[in-house]
Amino acid sequence: MKKFKQTTFAGFLLAFLFVFGLSLDVSAQGKSGQRGNSNPGNSGRPTSSPGVDRGINTAGDRSNGRSNDGLNSASRNSNGRSDSGIERARLQRENAQQADRELRRNPGIANGLRTNANDLREDYQNALTVNPNLKFGQFVAANMLSRNLSGRFPDVTTDAILQGLSDGNSIGGTLQDLGVSKAEAKEAKKRVERQMKENRRQD
Repeated sequence: MKKFKQTTFAGFLLAFLFVFGLSLDVSAQGKSGQRGNSNPGNSGRPTSSPGVDRGINTAGDRSNGRSNDGLNSASRNSNGRSDSGIERARLQRENAQQADRELRRNPGIANGLRTNANDLREDYQNALTVNPNLKFGQFVAANMLSRNLSGRFPDVTTDAILQGLSDGNSIGGTLQDLGVSKAEAKEAKKRVERQMKENRRQD
């Protein structure tokens, strides 16, 4: 009986040690698993980089979009200025050529202004750089109006009339802005038209 009790106790002790050993093994595996999981956690921090990269790329894409829009706008604006410059040059050339033909056909125009054709041509070309739409007849009229009216109206100068035309005003409106009455401006224009016709008839 005593031997049986000893045997039973020994069996119970072995069973207890076996269970306790299993518990220790499971606990050790659990801690190891936690450490193993911590590595993905640590490696998980770098995995946020792709997210940051995506954010940078998105911002870059947005920035590139604005940049491209800006470049396109600048290009369009530049092309607009270029086209405008080409148009201005074309108008200047065509008006200058028309003035050359006019002076060859009617040399009296320069004589009527007490100058020569070369000087009158050069002055007109200079005026075209400011206002490429200026017609040769308008330029001649501005000079003649200045000569006829500046004695009574000091503000009526060739440059002032040309500036008014460049601003989009008519000759009559410009004269009125310079202090000439509507009736006087109308009469002054008629006088200049008669003088220009007479000068064209001169050889």
